[in-house]
Amino acid sequence: MLFSLAQAAGAASIAIDVGHYLGKPGAASARGVPEFEYNLQLALEISESLKRAGHSILLIGDDGMAEELGKRAPRASGMDLFLSIHHDSVQPRFMATWEYGGDTRQYSDRYSGFSLFVSRLRRSAAASLKCASAIGARLQEAGFTPSRYHADPIPGENRPFADEANGVHYFDNLAVLRTASVPALLFEAGVIINRGEELRMRDPAVRARIAEAVVRAVGTCLG
Repeated sequence: MLFSLAQAAGAASIAIDVGHYLGKPGAASARGVPEFEYNLQLALEISESLKRAGHSILLIGDDGMAEELGKRAPRASGMDLFLSIHHDSVQPRFMATWEYGGDTRQYSDRYSGFSLFVSRLRRSAAASLKCASAIGARLQEAGFTPSRYHADPIPGENRPFADEANGVHYFDNLAVLRTASVPALLFEAGVIINRGEELRMRDPAVRARIAEAVVRAVGTCLG
């Protein structure tokens, strides 16, 4: 089914960026796992699903050594889409502590869900939003829910909605978006500081549903 979708829409060239790197691995999960590990696993699975659907894939940052974030998106020059894969946390004020694995860890079960970000500073802004909205719509069809809290009017958030229904926000100055010359978006797949959501992000079946939603969305927005 996925291959037939690609045939119908035409194969695309897509750069998949693994968010963060080994030196600065991003947020720590509720169980102390670096975000980079989650980003890498999901990026690999999305890449493989897109390849099986007939698309050409450039994987960026999978070795964990790509420290200069502003140089990532330019590597996708001439491609159809740049997609940066991340997992989410929350503001420190919402954190609590619990004991796990013999250590005191931070967690917050207050928020869950996915979010997507695009920049208005590039000429490809409309195409970026089209793909972000398509991914958000397909994720909801697959049973996932937008987090929406990034639009809350508080310090550290206040990211206005670009498409509220599909969980898309504007974040103009993100390094991996503002340097892109092609349609680009950042995808926060889930809130791994949430104890239950972290376990869901570990589930291969959940990751497979996310990957299939991305493949279906690409068939829509790049078709």
